[in-house]
Amino acid sequence: MGMKDKFDDMKDKAKDMLGEHKDQAEQGVDKARDMASEKTGGKYDDKLDAASEKGKDFMGNMGDDR
Repeated sequence: MGMKDKFDDMKDKAKDMLGEHKDQAEQGVDKARDMASEKTGGKYDDKLDAASEKGKDFMGNMGDDR
């Protein structure tokens, strides 16, 4: 099994797990966003909001791509 095959296998496993636990993954993104906001005193909330939405969009697209 080559490196590409291993990567593809890991990617497929991640897609399967994400499909089964999408809500938990999104909650994790929200929690990380909230922690970062707290640590930065809200200074970067606009950037954190954008990044968390992009992360959720990516996860949504990844889970639907099965």
